[in-house]
Amino acid sequence: MSVTLTLAQPDDLDRTERLVAACHEAVGIPSDEEARRDALAPLLEGTPHGALYLIGPPKSPVGYAALTFGWSVEYAGVIARVDEIFIRHGVRGRGMGTEALSRLAPVLTRHGIRAVEIDIDPADERLRRLYARIGFRPRRRPGTLVRRP
Repeated sequence: MSVTLTLAQPDDLDRTERLVAACHEAVGIPSDEEARRDALAPLLEGTPHGALYLIGPPKSPVGYAALTFGWSVEYAGVIARVDEIFIRHGVRGRGMGTEALSRLAPVLTRHGIRAVEIDIDPADERLRRLYARIGFRPRRRPGTLVRRP
């Protein structure tokens, strides 16, 4: 399988907002359309604080990965945190999210990102093993994994 990743742009706002609404509903995050659109617009317009990648065909994506950026003394530069990653329910379990995260690392490296972090439930061994297969390792804080691209 080869997952397509596309950096979301302002004209992707409607399709991205629908994906985020589906994600928030699935995991029980209370949100409304206006709040989602307000949160997404800067990411799609090129804020230096984050980015959003569509997963799958750009005009009909099956998911997304929302990243935020910060500075790390430990990693001597900018790091990315996976704020949200979501794959539509009907196509989950096919490895698309895992492949997307795996393929994002070299893209981020080309843009100067020194490491990628993702938070998981520390008790979720299945998820820990899955992320370990694509290079994420435990960090000092329980539940935070990090991958150096």
